[in-house]
Amino acid sequence: MSLIENIIRPDVRALAAYHVGASEGFVKLDAMENPYLLPEELRLELGRRLADVALNRYPIPSYAGLKEIIRDKMGVPAGFDVMLGNGSDELISLISVACARRDLAAPVKVMAPVPTFVMYQMFAQFAGMEFVGVPLQADFSLDLPAMLAAIAQHQPAIVYLAYPNNPTGNLFAADDIVAILRAVGESGIVVVDEAYQPFSPTSFMPRLPEFPNLVVMRTVSKLGLAGVRLGYMSASAALLEQFEKVRPPYNVNVLTEAAVEFTLENVSVLNSQAALLRGERERQAAALAALPGVEVFPSSANFLLLRVANAQRVFEKLIERKVLIRNVGKMHPLLTDCLRVNVSTPEENRQFLDAFKACIAE
Repeated sequence: MSLIENIIRPDVRALAAYHVGASEGFVKLDAMENPYLLPEELRLELGRRLADVALNRYPIPSYAGLKEIIRDKMGVPAGFDVMLGNGSDELISLISVACARRDLAAPVKVMAPVPTFVMYQMFAQFAGMEFVGVPLQADFSLDLPAMLAAIAQHQPAIVYLAYPNNPTGNLFAADDIVAILRAVGESGIVVVDEAYQPFSPTSFMPRLPEFPNLVVMRTVSKLGLAGVRLGYMSASAALLEQFEKVRPPYNVNVLTEAAVEFTLENVSVLNSQAALLRGERERQAAALAALPGVEVFPSSANFLLLRVANAQRVFEKLIERKVLIRNVGKMHPLLTDCLRVNVSTPEENRQFLDAFKACIAE
């Protein structure tokens, strides 16, 4: 056997690494980023703030100032704290590590409706847990009877609900989420992942006091800070106390800490940008829906999910025109012939729309 065969787990050897393709020279609409920069005056002030950061020192691991401004600006209920991660990906990983019990006869179960964010399954696998995917209905709503039956059968330690869901963009019915929270009860936690909350009309953050097993997770990436990689989550003090035990003490670097603190002091600018994108989303959805043979699904995120015949060929033709979106058709049978496109500036949205019209006409 080779060195790799001797030391690397078989399931890891079978995986392909997460691939991010080159995007230089493209109209980049594949990663759900905020296309707007901060105003120049704020960028200059941020530069001065970052220049004063002591790069020779470790972060203070309590992150007290950053946590305080997140609680203040992001609607965390009174009496609730937050835990920080290097992006929400790290928080998912840490939840998995904390819940992957080794003292049980059978593997711990993790559940989510599918299709959804792929990292829920990946981090469950990395932690040695078993992932149970429950298919959504054809309109991408929750199949609540199937979810409740699966909860009763598998008793999952973790249920993930992306709200809005990625890659479909829709919000699950709040009453269905409450039913799942009650069905899981004390046997597990329900993580409501609100990565796209800036573009959504509703949130479960205010409902944290109602449910001891609820965790609300968010990121600042979609708000406009994808490059600094910061996620945060809130839950009961008892849950956060346990999750903190597996968090590396310096997992958020000092530049991210300073950048997020400064930007949240000026969060009204980001909120205004999110409002612009919500308006562009509605205009772009209407323009796409008017095209023959194009189905546009409702979205409460900063992207649109489309279905069109020969989606793979359309995707390839868009690449030829230097427009990069995401072909999600192979992720799950429910997504057959589906493409996902970031909502961007009016100019980039027009460039995409013109290229897309030309591709489907061909």
